[in-house]
Parts: sequence; C-alpha cells; structure tokens
Amino acid sequence: MSNPRTIIQKPVITEKATILREGNKYAFRVSSAANKIQIRQAIESIFSVKVESVRTINVPSKPKRQGLSQGRRAGWKKAYVTLKAGDSIEIVENI
Repeated sequence: MSNPRTIIQKPVITEKATILREGNKYAFRVSSAANKIQIRQAIESIFSVKVESVRTINVPSKPKRQGLSQGRRAGWKKAYVTLKAGDSIEIVENI
C-alpha cells in the first residue's frame, strides 16, 4: 500500500460532507486495510496540505434484494480528515 492513490479511493459527496467542509473537514472513501497514519500521509502527498486529525469509520454492509434474489451491498471504510487552518482541498462535484 505504498501508492497514495490506492489508499484514497474517492471523496464522499453527501449533504453532511458538504456541511463539514465549512469547518475544514473532508470525507473520503479509503481502503479497508489502511490505517490513520497511512491515510494522513496519502492526503498530505496527494493534495499538498497539512492534516490535523483523521477519524475513521467502517460503514457496514446492507442487505439488498432485486426480485427473488437476495444479497448484500459491500461494506467500506470512510475517513474524516481535518485540515490545519489555512489549508483547503478543491473537490469537483459532478452535477
């Protein structure tokens, strides 16, 4: 897991994540095997910013069904990254 692009998969674009950006906090979908130190180093190298703190959460899988077939949606890991004052990340949202 030395490549930062494999650790940080994509930004999370939700209503909550958009509100958190005002407080200099950003949400990312990250690799399930990544730890907080690896996430910090990946964010700092990709976006050239200083990270103040990293909080992670494992989003659980959910049951899904289509017709008679049943299955589960895969679980994933989310990281909330707080940047130091003065730093920001430009996230492009698809409208």
